[in-house]
Amino acid sequence: MIELYAMASPNVQKIYLMLEETGLRYVAHQINIWKGEQFEPGFRALNPNAKVPVIVDHDGPGGGDYVVFESGAILLYLSEKTGALLPSDPRQRGDTLQWLMIQLTGIGPMFGQFNHFNRFAAENRYGVSRYTTEAQRLYRLIDDRLARTAFLGGDDYSIADIATFPWFRTEARMFGDTHPFTAADGDGYPHLWRWYRQIAERPAAMRALAVIDAHPSTFATATVTEVDRVLGRGSHAATR
Repeated sequence: MIELYAMASPNVQKIYLMLEETGLRYVAHQINIWKGEQFEPGFRALNPNAKVPVIVDHDGPGGGDYVVFESGAILLYLSEKTGALLPSDPRQRGDTLQWLMIQLTGIGPMFGQFNHFNRFAAENRYGVSRYTTEAQRLYRLIDDRLARTAFLGGDDYSIADIATFPWFRTEARMFGDTHPFTAADGDGYPHLWRWYRQIAERPAAMRALAVIDAHPSTFATATVTEVDRVLGRGSHAATR
């Protein structure tokens, strides 16, 4: 049994997708980050970085409990545990890991900044322009890759796809009406949206997305002070 500490973010959605694909038994605990539950001592004992996702595998290495945090590390751990969704062939494995790293070091951080400036600092025109430009570049990068391969790592669905899909889903749902380049099935990225539909129609993905959508973001209930704490601004900023 695996315990997943979760919320609605794309990084957590990856783990739901992976757990459903591998068929591992799990139970999810929702962490309300806006209420600061990630800062409580019990949670920080699991992840000193005070972020989700976190898993506790009760059948970990040697048969005991094992804690894993950071979404990329969790995906790799679960792949190695199950032998699934990460090729053993060195070239195919290398290709898959390269595109996994594109998500972890590029798409996640850049889309995150795009989201932040458009939602919370739209008056900062430099920030909005900088990260909108970079987000569009990454849409083109992924579309170009998928013009040549069925999936990001090559012919087969893998953890590179699992890591990346939730970010495009989230952008489409949050910004599809205001930023046309993010809209699902929008013009300009036909290969990306072919790949997106193919993943969304997988039975395991459909199960995962149903669970994800049953636990939407709790942002709407957060106070200004609570948002400031999570974003590190206002009285929580290092420089005021």
